[in-house]
Amino acid sequence: MEKDNEKRLEELKKSVRETDDRILELFRQRMDISKEMAGIKKECGIPGSDISYERNRLAEISKEAGDEYSDYAYSLFSNIMDLGRTVQTSTMTDKTPLEGEIESAIKNTPALFPENVIVACKGVEGAYSQQACDKLFLKPSIMYFSNFEGVFSAVANGLCQYGVLPLENSTAGSVNQIYDLMMKYNFFIIRSTRLKIDHNLLVKPGTRKEDIREIYSHEQALNQSAEFLKSMKNARPVVCANTALAAKMVAESDRNDVAALSSISCAELYGLKCLEYSVQDKGNNYTRFICISKNMEIYPGADKTSIMMTLPHRPGSLYKVLGRFYALNINLLKLESRPMPDRDFEFMFYFDIESSVYSARFSNIMAQLEEISEEFKYLGSYSEVI
Repeated sequence: MEKDNEKRLEELKKSVRETDDRILELFRQRMDISKEMAGIKKECGIPGSDISYERNRLAEISKEAGDEYSDYAYSLFSNIMDLGRTVQTSTMTDKTPLEGEIESAIKNTPALFPENVIVACKGVEGAYSQQACDKLFLKPSIMYFSNFEGVFSAVANGLCQYGVLPLENSTAGSVNQIYDLMMKYNFFIIRSTRLKIDHNLLVKPGTRKEDIREIYSHEQALNQSAEFLKSMKNARPVVCANTALAAKMVAESDRNDVAALSSISCAELYGLKCLEYSVQDKGNNYTRFICISKNMEIYPGADKTSIMMTLPHRPGSLYKVLGRFYALNINLLKLESRPMPDRDFEFMFYFDIESSVYSARFSNIMAQLEEISEEFKYLGSYSEVI
């Protein structure tokens, strides 16, 4: 009996392969027909897609498939129609405006990353943004702003050529305010870097650990050091704008019962003493920073791309986008969604993808995503500094 089942299983596997071969041949025919239709439509000036026809045809296919396979058939043929539409779009369109802008940026961007430039950062001297800036640029002149919007605005208005902003932390997650501001400002990401974040307990010389009654720091730093703060039973955490400002506040205070969670470089900068090193809950605590510019600049070696999209508010919209990445073997590094202001239950999706900007698959995915999205915003192609 077992041998009969094994024999039958092999026969079924063979039937599946033969069926797959027939499906593949029909798929090729379907795509060739789409190409030929695209050529005729282009010649006659007819729009590439017919949404009404596709909707009616999908309804017919679902009915013909029967109750058991109706949903599966709808999903399969919906994807096939999407691919056919993509083939038609690529056939009918010689080059999208975005493709031309990217090619121009690649051609006109200098081979070497700039050195002596004016860069906008949030905070004060010693802030983690400043440390990230020093990692990105050799000789930056830094202008400090009190909030993230000030950095975006300085770049948008030409006050600073570049801006450095924290995007996400390995333990605390994304900096949501940055994603919200991305929807408001026009800019391009030109480089990124990751910075090891160590929070240290800094005090004025002479202050003892048991004397501390308040600990100043940024909200994320306090959250990342929650277990340590529990051990400081007599000390109250106090949120301030950033970790470097916390160190500065302690240094300038006339009190001897306050401390800051800040970087070790701030201890030397503000004349403070470190009582406890690396008090964050997790040792592998990294923050990813991006460098933004008003102009599109694509430097040699760019292998990461960031985009933002809004999608049609109907089932399967996000699935179709993810399917395109899978079909082209493009690795998705990050997916983030943020509610859109003044638009009920609508979201902007943020994607980081891994693909060389010089590859054919990169051009292919850019054209496809523009086609299937309601709104599409290319944020730049860049490399990450280790």
